[in-house]
Amino acid sequence: MVAQLGQSLDGRIATITGDSRYIGSKTSLVHLHALRAHVDAVLVGIGTVLADDPQLNLRLVEGRNPARVIIDAKGKVPYTAKCLAEDGTRRILLRAEGVTGERVPDGVEVKHLPADKKGHFDLRFVARCLSALGFDKVLVEGGARIVSQSIDMGIIDRLHLMVSPVILGSGQTGLDLKPIKVLKEAKRPPTEVILLGKGEVLFDCDLAHK
Repeated sequence: MVAQLGQSLDGRIATITGDSRYIGSKTSLVHLHALRAHVDAVLVGIGTVLADDPQLNLRLVEGRNPARVIIDAKGKVPYTAKCLAEDGTRRILLRAEGVTGERVPDGVEVKHLPADKKGHFDLRFVARCLSALGFDKVLVEGGARIVSQSIDMGIIDRLHLMVSPVILGSGQTGLDLKPIKVLKEAKRPPTEVILLGKGEVLFDCDLAHK
């Protein structure tokens, strides 16, 4: 699995009001769409859908649209969400067992998974389910909490961290991993630094490297 996260120079992914479109320029968006073109499925959480209403398809590069998988444990994804629009690709909602939730458009698959008392899934189990559905390459696109938990659980092989030349000064921070006590516990993955132009810098981190 690969995760992607775009942030400002000061490590923010959104303002205090949750506005995050768009921290990066078109350069970073093209890279994100290129990532989508190389995976079988894109995974996002309900927070990302409600905040940004993303389409999760390819518009800036050539290729095949990946399947769209939304973590929607409590059944909150609205019927009109753009990611549920019919375009010939699979659209899958992951809901907690026993949750009916909002009505969904024709063709949208609803999979019920076990959840904890707070309505959260074990993302390791989610990863196994996606593999069983035939998705060998998955892009975890958001939000930051899901990306962070996926890294903590060791299910992310690569992290694409896009840093854009903008300073927010406040707002929502990006990665929020389990705390460490000493620096020797910090993750130091082999990383390739790629300059994409217009001040956009991509850090391609190999988290699978031991």
